[in-house]
Amino acid sequence: MSMPAPSADAASAARDLPPATGARAPAGGLLRDLFALTKPRLSSLVLFTAGGGVWLSGREVDPAVAAVAVLGTTLVVGGANALNCYLERDIDARMARTQGRPLPGGRLHPQAALAFGLALSMISVPLLTLGTTPLAGLLAAVALVTYVLIYTPLKRRSSVSLLAGAVPGAMPPLIGWTAASGQLELGGLLLFLLIFLWQIPHSLAIGIYRREEYEAAGLVVFPNEYGMEAARRQAVLYSLPLIAAPALLVRAGVGGAFTLTVGGALGVWFVALALQGYLGRLDAPWARRLFFASLVYLTGVFAALAVDHAL
Repeated sequence: MSMPAPSADAASAARDLPPATGARAPAGGLLRDLFALTKPRLSSLVLFTAGGGVWLSGREVDPAVAAVAVLGTTLVVGGANALNCYLERDIDARMARTQGRPLPGGRLHPQAALAFGLALSMISVPLLTLGTTPLAGLLAAVALVTYVLIYTPLKRRSSVSLLAGAVPGAMPPLIGWTAASGQLELGGLLLFLLIFLWQIPHSLAIGIYRREEYEAAGLVVFPNEYGMEAARRQAVLYSLPLIAAPALLVRAGVGGAFTLTVGGALGVWFVALALQGYLGRLDAPWARRLFFASLVYLTGVFAALAVDHAL
């Protein structure tokens, strides 16, 4: 059972206070809290997709450049997440699943989180620009600005934030690809499109099974703004292209027969699950299954691409 949401005035006053004890946190605890601001489980996906973008580009890339591409992309995502935690510390204090984060939990001063997020951001973009290619640095900067200055504030006002957030979320493989090639190419753009489309049903599923929690926190999500039927319908519409996405990657020379077979089968399975929810007017338990199915889909497609690329 979640705790009662604090009043807006109380949350506003509390979010700018230093830790309640006033004691200096041990170095290990401080490092853990700073690391937690980067949302490690989300950032870890970047290692997978950005590294995949470098490798799938087909370029002969110096290992040091590849490492900088993955590191720089991970840092820019970590910086964006840290700034998001700073900007949404009042919202995090209202939700049971985020009340224990460093800022609402009172373990870290907001100014420390702001400085940390800015530092990661100011390091990562030049690192990508100078250590890989200027285009990769530019795309990282676009992703950072879109996530922090457009997506984050928009979440309080409109469910259009779903589309705005899908842009930076889809950038890591394209950043990795351009870090290796130095130019926009069809293969990299298709990887971007794949993850952009994938994020919509993925995020809708989260919005459906956490809709009451988001509403209480003051976040505007699609199921609450337009209703459950519309949300289930959008999940179907945005999952349909995921059937064809592997075939387009194969046509562009990024994948092969294994990608076509595995990716196509996963796409059909994912759409069938989305349709089941729409036709049956299913609710939270179905949405959780759709969420986990989305993770299986993306992992399976990238694994199939890796197999084809290794053969």
